[in-house]
Amino acid sequence: MAGAPGGQVIRVTIFNQNYSLLASDEPGRVEELALWVDEIMHGISDEAGTIDPARVAVLASLHLADQLRTLQGEVDRLRSTFENRARQFTIRIDQALEA
Repeated sequence: MAGAPGGQVIRVTIFNQNYSLLASDEPGRVEELALWVDEIMHGISDEAGTIDPARVAVLASLHLADQLRTLQGEVDRLRSTFENRARQFTIRIDQALEA
């Protein structure tokens, strides 16, 4: 993987496991995301009292999926609001140009 075109190998630790990941553009972003996932997994493990990595990984995935779904809903709501306002402005501009 080292020397792979368009990427750089980044070494990260997530839930006490080391991984070598290929970062195509922003190595710092990959490290930041890995740290975030690590924090989520450790938080879940601390709260649930479990250290089974597979179980913690599934719970972390569900947590992240929930956050993603929530954000997707917010983006959809904002897109709809934007499209409605754009239509209203277009109608108003058309009316002003006809006057």
